[in-house]
Amino acid sequence: MRRVEIKVITRARKEAVEKIGEDSYRVKVFVPPEKGKANKRVIGLAAKEFGVRKNSVRIVSGESSNKKIIEIG
Repeated sequence: MRRVEIKVITRARKEAVEKIGEDSYRVKVFVPPEKGKANKRVIGLAAKEFGVRKNSVRIVSGESSNKKIIEIG
């Protein structure tokens, strides 16, 4: 299992995953942080970035924060 720190930017003009450190990423998503929409999108983008399925990515902490720790594996 790999843990990664993510800073989420919602309502971005374009979606992107940017590496900002060894295990730190900035994830930009179109959607607003309402009813878990941004979290679902973050999981989708992270899965694509790391080449795994969506169900292999989960948010460990920061469910309602823009700073999250996700677990991949």
